[in-house]
Amino acid sequence: MLQYSDITNLIHQALSSSLSPMATQVTEIILSALVAFIVMILCVIIMVYMERKVAGFMQLRLGPMRVGPYGTLQVFADVIKLLLKETFTPVKADQFMFNLAPCIVLMVSLMALAPISWGPGLIMWDSNIGVLFVTAITSLSVIGILMAGWSSNNKYSLLGAMRSGAQIVSYELSAGMAIVTAVTLSGTISSVGLVHSQADGWWILKGHIPAFIAFITYVISSTAECNRAPFDLAEAESELTAGYHTEYTGMKFGIFYLNEYINMGVVSIIASTLFLGGWMPFHLPFSNEYVQAFNLLMDFIPSWIWFFGKMFMIIFFMMWFRWTFPRLRIDQLLTLEWKYLLPVNICNLIFAAAISIFGWHL
Repeated sequence: MLQYSDITNLIHQALSSSLSPMATQVTEIILSALVAFIVMILCVIIMVYMERKVAGFMQLRLGPMRVGPYGTLQVFADVIKLLLKETFTPVKADQFMFNLAPCIVLMVSLMALAPISWGPGLIMWDSNIGVLFVTAITSLSVIGILMAGWSSNNKYSLLGAMRSGAQIVSYELSAGMAIVTAVTLSGTISSVGLVHSQADGWWILKGHIPAFIAFITYVISSTAECNRAPFDLAEAESELTAGYHTEYTGMKFGIFYLNEYINMGVVSIIASTLFLGGWMPFHLPFSNEYVQAFNLLMDFIPSWIWFFGKMFMIIFFMMWFRWTFPRLRIDQLLTLEWKYLLPVNICNLIFAAAISIFGWHL
């Protein structure tokens, strides 16, 4: 059976036979980035349709049903609508920063995909600091949001951007602590190393209580970082019209909309890599003949099904949050982080360090 590594080796041999080493490396990077971008766009199409159907289910209605069978073409109709709409720039806005902001937030989200291990031997940039790179690069998205709010010359946009900045910076602490907990248990900050450390069982199972607490706090913090309800204070329609992207129209607004779903995909991939084994199949961390037979059966399921199955499972939970809980006030949002999540994560990290030092995990 042809593996991912075999395919990448064949592509490398084909390119190296006709191009110089430098040109081969550049071409491989461009092709990898293009494939990853296309895959994420396809995932976003599924996520937008999934969001509407989940919302319909939660609210006892059908969701989109008219455009295409079961409303499957509604997403494409929305894209065509955004492409045909006029892109308007306010007269008193800072035009350069106004146009640059959507590009920055989208570029940051896509760069976070570089060190992600998509499957065995399938990774764009295999770095031993992959997790550190992801946490560093995703923190830059707040710059694009602040640029969008300030350059719009609109008080609602500026208020939304400031709220988003405070929210992202605050919840990055809890998300970072949760990541450090997983790194402490695995002993590596390489995304490939994190996946392989879970070959005999996912960290959420064999990492005891600290891994479970870190997973829950990471999902909550990531939902807040993505500005998703019930943490969507940055674009609260009843207060701030649309927040930091109030003045954006057409595909400029479409880029912010696309970026929200790409961010959901990125944080879901990171969560599955840290705690759910990434593309690694589900293995019970025990040893007897029945468990071995079960683990062997799990190995027959392709790695890409495990990878995207875990990703969409976490995305479903994030959508479930949105359509279940009411929006928090800004003071409640910051209180949740600074008074509850952050202290819990600090204690949890100490507990995980003790488990790692004394070798208490399964």
